[in-house]
Amino acid sequence: MAPPLLVKGRLQAGNVVLPCAFGRGGIRHAKREGDQATPAGNFRLVGGYYRPDRVARQSWPFKLARLTPDDGWCDDPASASYNRPVRLPFRAGHEPLWRLDHLYDLVIVLDYNIRPRSKYRGSAIFLHCARPDFAPTEGCIALAFEDLRRLLPRLSRNAVLIIR
Repeated sequence: MAPPLLVKGRLQAGNVVLPCAFGRGGIRHAKREGDQATPAGNFRLVGGYYRPDRVARQSWPFKLARLTPDDGWCDDPASASYNRPVRLPFRAGHEPLWRLDHLYDLVIVLDYNIRPRSKYRGSAIFLHCARPDFAPTEGCIALAFEDLRRLLPRLSRNAVLIIR
């Protein structure tokens, strides 16, 4: 029998260790679209979004854009917009970024499969807010909202998230 997949873990930032959730597919070196795995590797934080109706603008070390209800992210490998932000409505497969469940109140885009983009290698890999029970993600890394809110201003523009 295969060992259970890791879906709960810890994020270490200097001396601070925070609980986090990973994808229900575990952590994988060979990430594929739809496998629900979190990719292993070293990833820069390349920007992100915040819900202005839920999160006050702060001084963050990198650009966070205000989310609007028509923001989305393309997760359709057949689309030329694969693994890119899109405006809704959008014909191809996509994930809405304006959510009711608070998971994307703060969302940081990781540089996974951004440059170059490879079809079917995985999309929408974010650092975002966790569910209260730290349930597994679809492949992202999730922290408690308060932990993510406190951590963001302390990160360097050159911060690298190491997933292993």
